[in-house]
Amino acid sequence: MPNAIKGIMTIAVLFFAVIVAYGLVKSAPAPDQFTRTESTTSIRVLEVNRERVRLEVSSQGSVMPYKESELIPEVNGRVSWMSPNLLPGGYFTKDEVLLRIDNSDYRSKVARSRAGLSRSLAEEELARFELGRMEELVKKKLTSQSSLETVLRNHRIAEAVLQDSRIALEQAARDLQRTEIKAPYDGLVRSEKVDLGQYVSRGMGIASIYAAQYAEVRLPLADKQLAYLDLPLGHRGELAAEVAPEVLLFTDYGGKHYEWIGNLVRTEAEIDSKSRMVTAVVRVNNNDNVDQPDLPIGLFVNARIKGRWAEGVVTIPRAALRNQSKVLVVDKDNRLHYRNVEILRFESDNVIVSDGLESGDVVNISPLQTIVEGMRVKPMLQSGNS
Repeated sequence: MPNAIKGIMTIAVLFFAVIVAYGLVKSAPAPDQFTRTESTTSIRVLEVNRERVRLEVSSQGSVMPYKESELIPEVNGRVSWMSPNLLPGGYFTKDEVLLRIDNSDYRSKVARSRAGLSRSLAEEELARFELGRMEELVKKKLTSQSSLETVLRNHRIAEAVLQDSRIALEQAARDLQRTEIKAPYDGLVRSEKVDLGQYVSRGMGIASIYAAQYAEVRLPLADKQLAYLDLPLGHRGELAAEVAPEVLLFTDYGGKHYEWIGNLVRTEAEIDSKSRMVTAVVRVNNNDNVDQPDLPIGLFVNARIKGRWAEGVVTIPRAALRNQSKVLVVDKDNRLHYRNVEILRFESDNVIVSDGLESGDVVNISPLQTIVEGMRVKPMLQSGNS
């Protein structure tokens, strides 16, 4: 009997506990409901446009003289006078006298040649008169034909002597003029190897000079770079002014920035067998760069050559490129997608894309660490290539 009472009480307690637990569950407040939302990442984007772009080719080189000459006397003698400009770095103008050789002997030679010419003129005049007189006597049959031939021979000899005298006078006059050495163009002295009172000989170099108006820069170019220049195929000699590409030369020197404008005037015929590079020659007219000092010989400069036009290309910053041939494009729903592009060339901090992007496309330029195809983003439009 006691066991039955214990069993009933146990069942009653369990039933009561279930009733209490059910009541507690039913009376408890309902938990808050949360809706899962998709996270977004803020990125900088750029809206691109297909446009016509002028390609550029970069190179470097040293400035060389356009014209360089060696001053060489054509007569012998002692130096009697030197221009104060005939020293390294000295500036001179065209036809300026740079050096004089003692001309005493040459003036004497001119005087002797004039005297010889006068004598030859007199002898030729006498021979001509004698020939005329003899021709009249032959017509009147007062002398023989052989006498006429002798007089004719004497006249021809006198004419030859007269011609020789004239040539000798011209030669003496030229030698006298050559005792003054004049500048062939406006320029500067690179070096001089003569001094006052020194005896100089014909063919002896006395100074090195170069032209000041023009300077040239030799720029090495790779074969791939030539593809971006609008140069006529197989052209020989200098390019015509209307097709010669414009070139910007620039450098920093002495804490200042300098720029000069020139033109690519020709390419050298030979290709370097070791580097496989072609050398392009740029010429600068210092008179056209009035706001800049003359381009110094020997200066090392950077160059940007204006090349051909590329039609319908897109320019994007290098930061937009992924895996060398892909970009991230944002669609109308602000979702990010990979897109393959065809690269025409890399240029400075930009990439020129020839295919794969259209005008109005929005391209990511932010450096993202984690990228999921189709992820939602919050684009912030940037202006230009910033």
